[in-house]
Amino acid sequence: MTRLTLHTVDSAPESVQERLNTAVRGSGFLPNLLGILANAPVALQAYQDLSALNATASLSLAEREVVQLVAGTNNGCTFCVAGHTAIATKKAKLDPAIIAALRSKGIPDIADDRLQAIAVFTQTVINKHAKLDDGELNAFFEAGFTQQQALEVIVGVGLATICNFANNLAHTPLNEQLQEFAWEAQ
Repeated sequence: MTRLTLHTVDSAPESVQERLNTAVRGSGFLPNLLGILANAPVALQAYQDLSALNATASLSLAEREVVQLVAGTNNGCTFCVAGHTAIATKKAKLDPAIIAALRSKGIPDIADDRLQAIAVFTQTVINKHAKLDDGELNAFFEAGFTQQQALEVIVGVGLATICNFANNLAHTPLNEQLQEFAWEAQ
């Protein structure tokens, strides 16, 4: 049971109804995360605006989804792990073995070296609050990533923090459209 009001488009504050309608047009349903964030128009706007900016990053969709899945599992966000599993599966077309590894808490073991490097970097950024030593940062660069992309990982972690923490606070239930991707924190 959710601990915060789960709004529909019609029950949400009028100031956010168009944002919610746009989301419904884009995905065919209103993700419950947005129904929760609608309680605070600034939270909904922050999430949607940062999400749109994150989509323009130089990191590929697959790399951005690695960041989101690592953060989601780290933060124990059942809603976000399910949602990003759906995106990783349907849109990023990640290998199911990679997705399974990313859904396990901690640093996954991924056969793709570049995705492994971004997963390790993301987990280290989270664990160390970005206070990486030179070797940890250089390992990311040696994997072919740039300074820009290091900062884009920070943006992705920031985005994940908004939605992970909101969902954890609210106990956001999964939409039926995400049930096949359900995940339980270990």
